[in-house]
Amino acid sequence: MEYQKENYRISNDKSIINIALVHNYLCYHSYWAEGIPIDVVQRSIQNSLCFAVFNNNEQVGFARLISDFATYAYLADLFIVPEERGKGLSKWLMQVIMDHPQLQGLRRFVLVTKDAHGLYAQFGFTAYPNPERIMTIGYPDIYKPAK
Repeated sequence: MEYQKENYRISNDKSIINIALVHNYLCYHSYWAEGIPIDVVQRSIQNSLCFAVFNNNEQVGFARLISDFATYAYLADLFIVPEERGKGLSKWLMQVIMDHPQLQGLRRFVLVTKDAHGLYAQFGFTAYPNPERIMTIGYPDIYKPAK
C-alpha cells in the first residue's frame, strides 16, 4: 500500500526500504537498538509489517509492526530523520499505521517509548493499566561487543 501527501509518501513495499539508512539510524542514533547488526535489521524487516516514509525518492522515516494480524501488534523502530522532523511526518505515519486494514480489530496494540509519550497518546496509547502483570526477559547489551 502507498499513501501520498504533497511530496511525501509512505509505502509498505519492503523491496524499496533503504536498509542502510534504517540500520544507520537504529545502530548509531537510537537509544533502543544501539549497535544492532545489519543482519538483525534485515531479519526484523523481513518478518514485520513495515512503513517507509519518503520525501520524493529519499527515505526519511520508518516504522515496523510485529503482529499476528488477529489479536496483537507491537510497534517498533519508529523514527523520522532529524532533518525532516517538525513537519508532522510522525503524526501522519502513526495515522497511516493506525488506519492500516490489517491492524483493525486487534485486542491489544503495544509499544515501548522513553520520550514520545505525547505523540502516541494522540492515537489512544496510555500507560499499561496493570504493569505488575507484564513480564519480560531483557538482554539490553545484546548488540554490544563482548569484552
